[in-house]
Amino acid sequence: MKKFDLNIDRMLENWDAFHAIREIIANALDEQILTGTQEISITHDGPGFWHIRDFGRGLRHEHFTMNENQEKLDHPGLIGKFGVGLKDALATFDRLGIEASIRSKFCDVSFDRSEKHDFSDVITLHACISDPSDPTFVGTEFILKGCSAEDIERAKQLFLQFSGEETLERTPYGEVLRKGGDLSYIYINGIRVAEEENFLFSYNITSLTAAIKKALNRERTNVGRSAYSDRVKSILLASSSETIAKVLVDDLGNFGRGTLHDEMKWADVSVHASKITNATGNVLFLTDEEIMNSPRFVEEAQASGRQIITIPSTVKDKLLGQVDVEGNAIQDLGNFVSEWNRSFEFKFVPPENLTSSERSVFALTGRIADLVGGLPSRVQAIEISETMRPETGSFAEARGLWTGAEIIIKRSELASIEGYASVLLHEIAHAQSGETDITLGFEQELTKLLGMVALKVLREAAIEGRVFQESAKVQVAEISTVWQQQVASCNPAPAKKTGFWARLFGKY
Repeated sequence: MKKFDLNIDRMLENWDAFHAIREIIANALDEQILTGTQEISITHDGPGFWHIRDFGRGLRHEHFTMNENQEKLDHPGLIGKFGVGLKDALATFDRLGIEASIRSKFCDVSFDRSEKHDFSDVITLHACISDPSDPTFVGTEFILKGCSAEDIERAKQLFLQFSGEETLERTPYGEVLRKGGDLSYIYINGIRVAEEENFLFSYNITSLTAAIKKALNRERTNVGRSAYSDRVKSILLASSSETIAKVLVDDLGNFGRGTLHDEMKWADVSVHASKITNATGNVLFLTDEEIMNSPRFVEEAQASGRQIITIPSTVKDKLLGQVDVEGNAIQDLGNFVSEWNRSFEFKFVPPENLTSSERSVFALTGRIADLVGGLPSRVQAIEISETMRPETGSFAEARGLWTGAEIIIKRSELASIEGYASVLLHEIAHAQSGETDITLGFEQELTKLLGMVALKVLREAAIEGRVFQESAKVQVAEISTVWQQQVASCNPAPAKKTGFWARLFGKY
């Protein structure tokens, strides 16, 4: 037997047994990947005896000298990289009183604490290397005595392979995993490095960034989110699964309640998931404000079988004008209303079917139009409809509409002359200008019509004023004549008393 000084003393005081067992399992899994051999085995054969075995090339005594393992560094899919995990594990076993031994076709190994060569006052952990008990043995087996079933299980749960988590989708950057409980887990090449309390999924990162490599310390635990968040985003942005997109987009409904999961706080992820979901063709994306302000269209969408998906305004702004993964327009309120308008049918009401009061208001159409010079020649007809399309640029039902050939006015406007006249003149302005609402051309035309109406009203008022004045003069003259006749029949004294009235009426 030969002793090999491992050059380590007691260390990693914060490691428990399961941390050390994790390193043994990680090395076995790496060997399985490197050699393409069968799956590793973890078995139990008596009180406190556990066996962890791979079926690779077998451990040699030289492996105790390695630091960074170049073979592992060159392989992108391996868990271990540094070669020091084995020594850390052996030191932890020694500290906790767990007896460890190894066998392979090259050697059998046990461990003890011995004097360092030429330094009797320094005691270090040594590997006691003996000839192999079975030169035909395949792979490497670690035998652990004194660890518990709980230690083994806790170690196994740190590996995706033993976690039971379902892979939902694989991308070039990693895998999206179905969340199995209250916590989500972050794996790097299959080994757990972090926990997340407010994620929708778990993730296995297989393409490492420089930040991740830097953050992967020897313990491979408690890696901060800042190291892996960009990779998680990349995984989600590279996903195309409707299942994943639906979970993400459904979570947007929690925005108003303030319980949004953290992935959906990344606007780019929300937009990507919305695009995938939009491709199903049976959804409508609305903000809370749109739902409150446009109940009619919410009802129309739901009646047609669409799922209403509530999104924050920030996501709506990013989706504006974009297309989904199949090149279709995003189904927001604007697009929905446009489609609805294209399929809209007016419910026209013939004049004879109007009520008597409605007909009396409708009969004033010509006189109202005359206030602004009459109906434009391009107006072929004035129609009354029970139903109306929404306003351009709005989602409230319009009061009137200029189609390019006809003026259509909603029947409810016939309830008053004022309401009908205001809508009719508004639509005449559209017909005259050829412009839509909220344009300079339309505003100028509307201003012009207001001036025409004012001028006509003022002219009519002036004519009425002159007629009234002439009538008043006639009435005063008649009163004066009567007064003079009465004065002539009276005594002079009373006539002098009324000189004031004589002077007043003498002005006329």
